[in-house]
Amino acid sequence: MFTGLIQALGTIESLGRSRFQIDCQVGAIDLILGDLAIGDSVAVNGVCLTVVEIMPRGLVAEASPETLGRTTLGSNLNGYVNLEASLRAGSKLGGHFVTGHVDAIATLEAAVSVGNSWEMRFVPPSDAGLWNQQIAPYLVAKGSIAVNGVSLTISECDRHSRWFAVAVIPHTYQNTNLCTLETGSLVNLEADILGKYVAKLLSINSTDSLNIYHQQSLTATPEITPEFLSEHGFN
Repeated sequence: MFTGLIQALGTIESLGRSRFQIDCQVGAIDLILGDLAIGDSVAVNGVCLTVVEIMPRGLVAEASPETLGRTTLGSNLNGYVNLEASLRAGSKLGGHFVTGHVDAIATLEAAVSVGNSWEMRFVPPSDAGLWNQQIAPYLVAKGSIAVNGVSLTISECDRHSRWFAVAVIPHTYQNTNLCTLETGSLVNLEADILGKYVAKLLSINSTDSLNIYHQQSLTATPEITPEFLSEHGFN
């Protein structure tokens, strides 16, 4: 579990199809490696990876085929990556609950400086299948979303969920790799897990309500008529 508050930037290098070496920037090494152990989880651009080796300035992690197919790790290794160590019990919880299980990829359509912040607008990639299934249902204005592992608030979204925008404050913009994105850049998205649970519960409750209605219809109290009363001893 993570918070979406990025602790450090790093670089990533492929060591084969499913292994990656991640090096932390100087000055931020202790934030990630301080109490890291083999088998721990680290979020890399919002992707939860398992640590298999620890080095003086970084770590080696592995990813599953599912992760490679659903995230930018399988194809986009240029530039810096956002890093966050997993949340410890008793730690402060800023941002929002982020699992590190990426739902879909998005494309940066535009980034515009507005006052002292940046407004960034994202749209689905050419293949919008995962977006429509895993992201679109949970796009809510003022709701939460993780973009490359960064906890952000949705400032605006299309009523048909074909795009969404976020307002990025200077600190977040300057201390994450959001500042390196260009038009057309691909990013990892994770929808708010609380929204997913609410949607699931509402779906279950709706189904249960419908089943209860049908059951009640089948066992409904029969109409009270003179014949019914006579049949049951009320003469």
